[in-house]
Amino acid sequence: QVQLVESGGGSVRVGESLRLSCRANVYTSPALRYCLAWFRQAPGKEREAIATIHTRGVDTNYADSVKGRFTISQDNAKNTVYLQMNSLEAEDTGMYYCAAGASITTMCELHGRYDYWGQGTQVTVSS
Repeated sequence: QVQLVESGGGSVRVGESLRLSCRANVYTSPALRYCLAWFRQAPGKEREAIATIHTRGVDTNYADSVKGRFTISQDNAKNTVYLQMNSLEAEDTGMYYCAAGASITTMCELHGRYDYWGQGTQVTVSS
């Protein structure tokens, strides 16, 4: 059973940074064939995929709304995927979720299939 646990959310001011972490037991799988993604959901809005990475690769994919400001990365030894968020804007406020989906291809789509989800961590950006 895939388990994902997010941490690192909080309240910051516009322009500041946060780093989210997601501890994922997918790294203990010998196959290591998972896409990992960060999603977010703002109040009253649909959930949005914002960044992806494959456990076996370095290719990343970003939504236009975060490109150039957010960076997804991973540390296989620590079983963790990160989301570094810089130059935060009020519009970045929302619940952030880590998700995983089995994938042979190392190019992970933002709108791919993600069957496993963490509980989420709240990010609040105020001016």
